[in-house]
Amino acid sequence: MPRILVIDDQADVRAMIAIVLRVNHFQIVEASSGATGWEEFEGSQFDLVIVDIFLQGTNGFDIIRMMRERIPDLPVIAISGMTALDFLSASPELSNVICLQKPFRPHELVRAIEAAQEPYRHQQAEAQMSLMRSPD
Repeated sequence: MPRILVIDDQADVRAMIAIVLRVNHFQIVEASSGATGWEEFEGSQFDLVIVDIFLQGTNGFDIIRMMRERIPDLPVIAISGMTALDFLSASPELSNVICLQKPFRPHELVRAIEAAQEPYRHQQAEAQMSLMRSPD
C-alpha cells in the first residue's frame, strides 16, 4: 500500500485528502505543520508527498527543496489556495512537481497522484527491463 505524507495546516483540507486517499487504498500520514512534516519525512519512507505551499510559519517551497535534496526523484504534489503554482517549474529542484489549486475535487487529486508517480514508475520499469537483459 503506497504511503503518502500530507503536510497542510488546515485540518479540513487534510481530512478531505485523507478520506480520498484511504478510499483509494493509500496509507496516509498527516502533518499539520512544516516542522511536523519534516520530522515524519525524516523518520519514515514515503512514496509521495503532498505539501501546502503556504504553511503557517513555514514556506512549503523550502520543505519541498529539503525533501528533494534527500530524495531527488521524490514524487511531490504542491497545493495552494492563494496563487497559481505554474512558476514552480522554473526552479530545478522543484521540477516535476505536480501543482494543484485549492479547492480541488477528489478525482483531480487522484489524477495528480497518478501524474506525480508516472516518472517514477517509468524509471522502475526501465530498471527492471535492464536487470532482465543483463547476463548472469
